Amino acid sequence: MSGIYIHIPFCKQACHYCDFHFSTSLKKKDEMVQALAKEIRLRKEEFADEVVETIYFGGGTPSILEISDLQLLIDEVYANYTVIKTPEITVEANPDDLSEARIIALSENKINRLSIGIQSFFEEDLQLMNRGHNAEEAKKCLEIATKYFNNITADLIYGIPGLTNEKWLKNIQTLLDLNIPHISSYALTVEPKTALQQFIKKGIIPQPDDTVAHEQFLMLVDKLEANGFVHYELSNFGKPEYFSKNNSAYWLGKKYLGIGPSAHSYNSTNRSWNIANNSLYLKSLAENKLPSEIETLTETDRYNEYIMTGLRTVWGVSLDRIKAEFGENMLHYLLENAERYLKDEKLQLENNILRTTKKGKFFCDGIASDLFYLNLEI
Repeated sequence: MSGIYIHIPFCKQACHYCDFHFSTSLKKKDEMVQALAKEIRLRKEEFADEVVETIYFGGGTPSILEISDLQLLIDEVYANYTVIKTPEITVEANPDDLSEARIIALSENKINRLSIGIQSFFEEDLQLMNRGHNAEEAKKCLEIATKYFNNITADLIYGIPGLTNEKWLKNIQTLLDLNIPHISSYALTVEPKTALQQFIKKGIIPQPDDTVAHEQFLMLVDKLEANGFVHYELSNFGKPEYFSKNNSAYWLGKKYLGIGPSAHSYNSTNRSWNIANNSLYLKSLAENKLPSEIETLTETDRYNEYIMTGLRTVWGVSLDRIKAEFGENMLHYLLENAERYLKDEKLQLENNILRTTKKGKFFCDGIASDLFYLNLEI
């Protein structure tokens, strides 16, 4: 099974923390939709032997498109690829785009999952991040969405300067009260060349506190697990049967096709990525060219990616797989470097599966980097 990701590179306004590829100008929106449809057609041979299980509209802000635009792109996928009977089809959306009429219209086609960028239910947090919606819209859109969609995920951000633990628990409880079955939550990260970075440099906004972020992460884990959620990936929590099939495919190493400017693709041996420039992307597609670069993954790349993705998830890293795919020497290397984290109880080894513990989960990216191998000539 494989997935198709479609990047919609438009937003109404720029969030202060975001470093994803997008444009706030919608002048070329219609042209972009047609170019995305063309790329879907041009790349069908890459997935000729694959069955599509998920279609994911990310961005940017996919909910900025007309329903007819989304439907056109879904139809192109169905016309050019083999799709399972009931694929997971997700659209990322912002609360200010989700009027009741809009939600109903989204529910009346093949779209069956909404990913809603809430981030916070407090006005001061939303203003600090320059979100396009207010606190009332955040709650109201979820109340309406749950009437028409069974499968909904909502995003929350912790570690925001000024976000107290009390407010953070209220954010989580609001989603629980609304019976949202999947929650994605991220620490506020200061990315290079973002407005947030500039505001911090100028002293307008204080630097996020890693200690506070860690504390709020642990609160999140405790609260959601106590309410029946499975912490199946570092930033993702789902009720049973509500794990994101799209995201799970990434972490489990399944193939995926990335459509649109800046989108990445993976086929287990190669990784490719489209140019992150709307004008050049449109120009290339007008000439029936694919504006992408391709990288052939080395054995080192594949090992390191498996360590990174495995430690982020509940499925962990299989020592049997390490031995079978990378050899006895690499298995020895992994266990030798994991020893200090096993002693520190940030990693655990059970049934030949290496996993991060609750204590180690927040630090899993750093742990993974310490387990990476830079040269497989051993």
